[in-house]
Amino acid sequence: MIDDGLGGLPSGEGPGDPSIGAIDAIDLQVMTGALQAICEEMGAVLIGSAHSANIKERRDASTALFDRCGEMVMQAEHIPVHLGAMPAAVAAVLDAEHAPGRAWILNDPYAGGTHLPDITVITPVFADGELLAFAANRAHHADVGGPTPGSMPAGSRTLADEGVVIEPRVLDERAIAQLSAQMRQPEQRRADLRAQLAAGRAGARRLLELHERVERDQVEAAFAAMLDYGERRTRACLAAFRDGVWSARDVLEAQEGDLEIALRATVSQDTLALDFTGTAPAHPGNLNCPLAVTQSACWFAVRVLTDPDIPPSAGAYRPIEIHAPEGCLLNARRSSDAGGTAPAVAGGNVETSSRIADVVLRAFGRALGQGTMNNVVIGDEEMAYYETIGGGQGACPDADGPSGVHVAMSNTLNTPIEALELEFPLRMIEYSLRRGSGGAGRRKGGDGVIRELQALVPLHYSLITERRRHAPAGAGGGQDGARGRNLLDGLELPAKATGELRPGQRLRIETPGGGGYGRAPSSTR
Repeated sequence: MIDDGLGGLPSGEGPGDPSIGAIDAIDLQVMTGALQAICEEMGAVLIGSAHSANIKERRDASTALFDRCGEMVMQAEHIPVHLGAMPAAVAAVLDAEHAPGRAWILNDPYAGGTHLPDITVITPVFADGELLAFAANRAHHADVGGPTPGSMPAGSRTLADEGVVIEPRVLDERAIAQLSAQMRQPEQRRADLRAQLAAGRAGARRLLELHERVERDQVEAAFAAMLDYGERRTRACLAAFRDGVWSARDVLEAQEGDLEIALRATVSQDTLALDFTGTAPAHPGNLNCPLAVTQSACWFAVRVLTDPDIPPSAGAYRPIEIHAPEGCLLNARRSSDAGGTAPAVAGGNVETSSRIADVVLRAFGRALGQGTMNNVVIGDEEMAYYETIGGGQGACPDADGPSGVHVAMSNTLNTPIEALELEFPLRMIEYSLRRGSGGAGRRKGGDGVIRELQALVPLHYSLITERRRHAPAGAGGGQDGARGRNLLDGLELPAKATGELRPGQRLRIETPGGGGYGRAPSSTR
């Protein structure tokens, strides 16, 4: 397990024990495909059953399977920040009293969650009366209560400012009614929670069908083999790196000033240690993140640096050691006082995670993408619209960066204009590429996006964005990408902003471009 210091996922624990049995390479690939298909089907059920635009249109949701000891054995290719942090959610209920048909729900960032809108549902899977696995999914709900529509306030100071905190509990109809009653659009919240329950049941059903076709020990042998295979593949990639120490620094654009993230990365044979000693202390605002989010961002970056085709499992993370000092920005903790005040985390899950990935990639010489999710929340007491907006990706040594894509820890779609204008009192004025915003170089960074909305009724807005003061860096002599801009009726807003929209006012987001790679060749006449 990974603790607060330098600790990795040990090989050979639980179902990974080789005494369970062996599985040959062909059977391993067949089982890998089967489990991947189960995860994808869980995602399809969730997206197809949900009512909110954020899940059914933007697909801001993720699914994964875990063995009975809580190690992730397979995930769908959904949202990186969800997937890498989901093991902490399963760990939070691992020792609970499980039973067939009993599902669990949580969103508490200090008990397996990330930030409050991301609600996780975990469904234990029983076969022949014994626990076999867990099917888990996480979805970003458009609202989870609190004083701000959309539950993503730019200026929150404590977790209580951000919405309803759900400690791990059984999810049934009574729980759905209790929780949704505390949130805006309760009927939509109930529908989305039931969609998550349906996704978990679909995963459990398909896993049991697989269990019926092969013996139980073969299923568990496949789990163990996948973990070990992921570990071997990652170690082989790391062994190809040159041993040494690399460092990088970058900043987050807090309202009070810049917050530094420092990294020292050490490659030794087939292992990688990422040490964030020197990072800023916990933020009085909401840019904090629990350790699980930091791990998630690191694992994503390492996957980019090694081989994205390595089957995504806990085994692939075993060679990676992560250290973030307790109480710092990247390992936020509840206070030890009598009230147990919990630091706010709304921006940490989305913006700090993006910067962590940037720092790891920067340490190894990569040009950076936009480095922000450009979070926009608009709503009132009757509805909430949430969007993350794509931008420019950093260039590679052998390719230009793509334009208008979600970068790093986000992998969502946009809300289609037709769906947006049908459901919300908003009108889309412009949605286009921000031409020329990508950094110049031998390989050009991708361009950002312009998304301008007009309010049709009085509404509240909240913006949590980054790269408005500091541009995404190029690499190898490439130029930086353009900084992003937030504008209200043409007047520039800061990176973190909140306020009111009158009917007819326009909110315009210009997202950052990606950094370029390499020096551009000199022009000749």
